[in-house]
Formats: sequence, structure tokens, C-alpha cells
Amino acid sequence: MSLRVTPVRIKEGLPYPLGATWDGKGTNFAVFSANARKIEVCLFDRDGSREQARIELPEHTDQIFHGWVPEVGPGTWYGYRAHGPYEPEAGQRFNPHKLLLDPYARAHAGRLEWNPAVFGYQMESQDDLTFDERDSAPFVPKSVVVDPNFDWKGEPAHKHAPWDDTILYEMHVKGFTQRHPAVEERLRGTYAGLGKQVIEYIRSLGVTSVELLPIHTFVNDSHLMERGLTNYWGYNTIGFFAPDPRYAADVANSLREFKEMVARLHDAGLEVILDVVYNHTAEGNERGPTLSFKGLDNASYYRLLPDKPRYYINDTGTGNTVNLSHPRVIQMVLDSLRYWVQEMHVDGFRFDLGTILAREPNGFDNRSGFLKACSQDPLLQTVKLIAEPWDCGPGGYQVGAFPPGWSEWNDQYRDTTRDFWRGEAPASVLAPRLCASGDLYNHQGRRPWASVNFITAHDGFTLRDLVSYNDKHNEANQENNQDGSSNNRSWNCGAEGPTEDEGINALRGRQIRNFLGTLLLSQGTPMLLGGDEFGRTQQGNNNAYCQDNEINWFDWNAVEREQRLVRFVQRLTQLRHTHAILRRRRFLTGSQDAELEVKDVAWINANGAEMSEESWKDPGTRCFGMLMDGRARSTGIPQRGGDATLLWVLNAHHDVVHFTLPEAAGGRHWSLLLDSNRPDAPSARFEVGAVYEVTARSFLLFEQEREK
Repeated sequence: MSLRVTPVRIKEGLPYPLGATWDGKGTNFAVFSANARKIEVCLFDRDGSREQARIELPEHTDQIFHGWVPEVGPGTWYGYRAHGPYEPEAGQRFNPHKLLLDPYARAHAGRLEWNPAVFGYQMESQDDLTFDERDSAPFVPKSVVVDPNFDWKGEPAHKHAPWDDTILYEMHVKGFTQRHPAVEERLRGTYAGLGKQVIEYIRSLGVTSVELLPIHTFVNDSHLMERGLTNYWGYNTIGFFAPDPRYAADVANSLREFKEMVARLHDAGLEVILDVVYNHTAEGNERGPTLSFKGLDNASYYRLLPDKPRYYINDTGTGNTVNLSHPRVIQMVLDSLRYWVQEMHVDGFRFDLGTILAREPNGFDNRSGFLKACSQDPLLQTVKLIAEPWDCGPGGYQVGAFPPGWSEWNDQYRDTTRDFWRGEAPASVLAPRLCASGDLYNHQGRRPWASVNFITAHDGFTLRDLVSYNDKHNEANQENNQDGSSNNRSWNCGAEGPTEDEGINALRGRQIRNFLGTLLLSQGTPMLLGGDEFGRTQQGNNNAYCQDNEINWFDWNAVEREQRLVRFVQRLTQLRHTHAILRRRRFLTGSQDAELEVKDVAWINANGAEMSEESWKDPGTRCFGMLMDGRARSTGIPQRGGDATLLWVLNAHHDVVHFTLPEAAGGRHWSLLLDSNRPDAPSARFEVGAVYEVTARSFLLFEQEREK
């Protein structure tokens, strides 16, 4: 049925809030453009196939076009058409023949079809100075008016996990349940698929927070679809306010389904962290499609070359860079973040290519407008903000340079730990990483949790593959194995890929446990890649971004086969939660506390004595102990702590090392808590001075028995 809207009934509406806001009687539309002359809102039928009305927004206030349309409510599909100059050489790319997504749309519907009509220029000519007059509406997704109401049952009781107790678990919404036998088939790979039984498995691991790969609406790249592949990871955002409907079992109610998933995770005591991509969009460079921002105000939303605004600054390596120097763009990103916290109840964000967000025209600035806006925002101060502190542009590597209040992915932890356990890095290089990388983060009152430690992540080898392959095997990506990094710092333990050699498999198993133990016993915030707890493999693919198949989907049969490894991870997380000294709020420095006559950490050689300067400088030192004194002050107040004293022995040497258990104030005996060579071994008691045979490439954890 055609929707008839007469000009008399349309009202001027309000310039805020931006987006489409339903009030029970009609919908207010408000959209920013600094350079458009006119903006129309187009209303579609229920399946988006036919445009039923085209209405010019009647008012223009402070660069916001706005109007109120009666009888438009939840479920209405809509889009914008923007009129203005088409002058690519001046950075302007307005084309009213292109239907545009609302940057503030709370829901999207439909898929992008890669038809030439979705480009603002005549795509066949490959000349972006040409002008295309074909209507893109039949081929692009639409924005949807939503009803935001939702009953957050039980949410008042939800509490954020303290940073010092946080263990992150990185996972993909679809890949986690796509093959889960206990999930109803129609729900697999969806928000609804993360039901109670699945969530209980996550909770049982001892993690506190799930970090979801991008769920903002994104676009499948044309070059991937042409090869029968897809953008599986989702780092190609086109909508910053809408959960992607491809992960919804009930597409029409994708917003509600996402909220229900968050509520279930919260009921289980788990936080929800979103991996977000505010650094670029799916519109690409000057030859990319016109889907939203490019058509609404290209010169405002994107960074353009100052002397050649036809072209885009490409600090992201994806074709464009979002212009976080523009106040309205900063507002959009902050509004998006606040929306996901207030309306969707998420608990934090991991910012892809986070350096981009702190770029000003002169480069990275840790006092950039965006970072200052975040630091003063009372709502965003209550959630976790995690930066990936690098990008592809000049000066893009900024590990340790983000301001107080931020945590950062620490790739130096990853690289050093990998090198140590494959015998390529000495103790002196690993030691700072075990202490939350104070050389990078111990300034301006930042805390150890500022270092997000990881061995593996979605980008790169899984942990199983890290110990099974020397080289990447990305042939399935159809790029002649040229994609993905060749600098993996991996070691296959003697054979490339799967093998039936029992010795190699035993060594691989021990190496996996060594990496997991290092990750979960180090100071800082550990991030576990989902599936590493049961040895998930991607068959040597270290860049599986385009594999929406068994390469990425969890094999739940492997979970059953690898219960021993799952239990080992559970034991590690239990130890971390039990012993506060493993997750201190103050950096371990090794300095003598003159007031308390305590040294928070001491480094022990195989003879049971403190490491000498000569030992530290010896590049061949592969076995050492980390003695963490539980009497060290845990706060700035000068009083002794009451934590357990722990001894952590790490041996990356290729042979057995005879390690003398050292003396430590407070007791004469050590209890063995964990041996990565014998993960199921019962606890054992040893006297100070006893010599323990540390298996080649293994670690031990002891707790001091305190004297009464």
C-alpha cells in the first residue's frame, strides 16, 4: 500500500537527536551535511523493493537537515538522497541518484548488490570524474526506523569486571556456534545462538569478558565475492549504530536479538566488549561505491589530500580514513559509543587501528580532539577502552603512547613471548613483558592492566598453528599465498603441519601449555583467542579474514577430544583469580622498598641465587625464576601485603635444567602448583635448596608455604 504524505502534515521537526527518532506518532529525521543544498528522505515498502515517498527535509539548522514525518514508525525502511555539487576535484561527490544509508541508523535491512549503479561515477569508465545517473536504490541496503524499548531484566545487578581481574576472550559471533551440535540449526551463527549452554562453556573457562569481532553492519568486498569468498572478520563497516543483521536469526528484530544476547552474557557474569572500526568505512577510495558518508558530505567525513582533495588519505590501508578532526565526525563516533553503552549495555570497546582516532592533520597526537573528548566523557570513563595502537600511516606505531584511562594491545609482549619459547630471546628480554611492560606503560599513573597481553589473535596463527607451522599456508585465500605476514615467529617443533610423530606432538602440546601459562600468569590483562583453549587450528592460514567456513568455525568435537587442555586453562584462570599477586594493581619493579624492606620481585638463576648483571647480559640465559613476594605493598599505603609468595620458573632451554629452589622470607618449603610438562600431576612439597629437574621447554609454578 502506498504511503501518502502531504506537505501540510510534515513538520519542521528538530535537529536533534540525529538519525530517525520515533515518538509514537511519527518519526523525526535529522542528518548532518555541511555542503549539501538539499536532502530528501525516501520511504520504502516493507521489503525495500519500492520507493513509496520522497520528502524534502524542510528545515536546515546548524548544518543539520531535519523534518518530522507523521505515521512513520518502527519497521519503516528509508534512505537519504543528497543534492549538492558533484566536483570530485574539490572533494565534493554529491549525487542524488544514489540512495544513502543514514549514518545514525539503528538498524539496516537488505544486502549490497555490486551493481554499477552503486557508484557515483560511471564505473565502467573507471573515471571518477564522470557522473552516473542510474538509481542505486534497488541495489543497496536500507536504514530502518526502530523501537528502542527493551526490558533489561536483571541488569541493575550487572557489574563490570575490575580491570585487575579481567581476562578477555576474543571470539566471532558466527564462528563460535556455527557447528555447535547443541544449538538449534536455525540459530547457529547468530546472536540468538549464544544461548545459556554455550555461554556456560565460556564462563567455565574462567574468563570475564568476551571481545566480539565486529558486529557493526559491514559490507562484503566485491573482489572477495567474485572469488566465492566473503569478508568474515567484518572490518569493513558501513553503519556505526546498527548490529549487523547477517548475525540475526530474526532479521526483522536484529536489534532486540542483540540486546537479548547481551543480557544473557551479563546474566552469566560476562562482560561484552565490541571490536569497533571507526578508522575507515566500506566506501573505499575515489573509485569506491557511494553508500552513505561519501554522498552526504565527502569532504567532512573523510581525510582528503590537502592539495588534491579528489584523493583520500589512506593511513588505514583500506582506501579512506575517517576524519576525526571534524567536530561533527567526532560527535558521530562519540554518539555511537555512548549509544552502545547506554542502549545496548556493552561494557567496552577495542578500537581497530586506534592510532587513526588520535590523528590530527599533523599526525598522531595523544591529546587529539577525540582522545580528549573520550577522557572527559563521564559515561565512557565507566567502560573499558582498548586501543590497537598502530596504523599504516607515518608514525603509526604508538604502543605505550595512549593517554591514561586507555589500555592497549601489546604486540611487544606477543613477539617477545613467541621468541623466548622458540629459543630466540633471552631472559632479559622477556622479564619486562612478564611485569606488564612497565618500560612502556609505567607513567602518568597508568596501571599494569594498560598492557593487554596476547600470544595470538584473530589476525595470525592460532596457538595450535603457532607450534605446528614455520610458514603460512594461505592458499585458500586465492592470493597465491602472498597475503598475511611472513614474520610469524613460529616454530613447528620438527615437522610442518599435522604429524603422527609422538615426540613432536608431545613437544607441541607442552609448548601450547607454555604459551597459555605465560599469558595467564603474567602481570597485565590477558587476552585469550577463542579456541586456543582446545587447540583450534586454521590449517596454517594466518590471515583467515575471508574464510566463512570450517577454517574459522569452531570444531566442537575437538573440544571433547582436548578436555585435558581445557582443564589446564581452567586451572590457570583459577590460579589467576585466586592469587592477587598475579594481577597486581602496581607495577613490579624489582626495587627495594626501603620502608618495608621488601623487594616485590626478584629474578633467580638456576643455582637459586639472584640473577647477576652478567647473567642478564648472557644471551644464552634460557632458564630463570621470577620470585614474587606476597609481602610487597599492594597499594601506595606503606604496609605489607598479605598475598601468597610465588615462584615461577621458565625454561626455554632444549634440555633439562637442574634448578635450585631459592630461599624466601616467610617459609622454608615450596608447594608445586603447576608443571607444564605434567599438567595433571598432584601438588608436591619441596624444601628450600631442593633441586628440581625442569623439563626442557617447560614452566613450573610454586607457592611458598608460610611458617606459622
